[in-house]
Amino acid sequence: MSKLLAERARVVEDTHTFFESRGFLHVDTPSIVPSPGMDPHLATFPIEVPKHGRRWLATSPEYQMKRVLVEHPRVYQVCRSYRRDEEGHLHNPEFSMLEWYRAGASVQDVMGDTEQLVARVTGGAIRMQDTVIDATPPFLRLTVREAYERFAQVSGDETLAMANDNEDRFYRLLIDRVEPGLASLGRPVFLTEYPACMASLARKKPSDPRVAERFELYACGVELCNGFGELVDPVEQRARFELDLQTRKERGLELYPIDEKLLAALTALPESAGNALGLDRLAMLACGARSIAEVMAFTVGEL
Repeated sequence: MSKLLAERARVVEDTHTFFESRGFLHVDTPSIVPSPGMDPHLATFPIEVPKHGRRWLATSPEYQMKRVLVEHPRVYQVCRSYRRDEEGHLHNPEFSMLEWYRAGASVQDVMGDTEQLVARVTGGAIRMQDTVIDATPPFLRLTVREAYERFAQVSGDETLAMANDNEDRFYRLLIDRVEPGLASLGRPVFLTEYPACMASLARKKPSDPRVAERFELYACGVELCNGFGELVDPVEQRARFELDLQTRKERGLELYPIDEKLLAALTALPESAGNALGLDRLAMLACGARSIAEVMAFTVGEL
């Protein structure tokens, strides 16, 4: 078995050192949860728990980490997460997630954390097969509207309208035009200010509520993370959950309970920001591997 496991272990160790040196508390939250996330694009695995009934494997530790964030202002976690129907050179149904949250922080603060972390674990150079790009901060930043105008020749206003009215076309252009365009820049780049309808758990930008304080980091064509200026309004978050549930119902998808304990915790959270980063992908880019399988002891197909 030819695997880059020693290099992966170094990435994980560097990650822990990075956060602990900045005053973050490492927390462990459960993998079996009563609500795995409402996102209509995600599915997970059901579990029957005696005395508690139906539960699911977590697609992310986000809900529970935000509850911890009420009492501890800087938290991070390296854990296993689970997403059904995801398998390929960048996907595995069970994968390693790095998440961190900062109470009292802005989305810009967490973007700064992200570029500093990536620079540390990659030594300032990201490798993807024969491609090497400079990964010293600051990274490039483009809004979604700027990226679609530049690489897909779609105006900013049309991009926002398309996200609302033609999601399939939005994602088709993202895959076919925008992501290759970002890769051609030869630098890591933050894609920021997603349309508000794609905010997920991010708050809307106060100065322009048409967009959300949501970002993703791309490097060598690989999407590494999904970060937010966190929505801490429980009323708006409940409305979003209910809309997601309606969408899931219309698509014939499994319906999950709303996490009432998360909504209760949001009432006590100040302005916050956080990020969810695929640790397998980060290790892959730090090692110059061609797929996450090279930095995982076993993928689902190797068991």
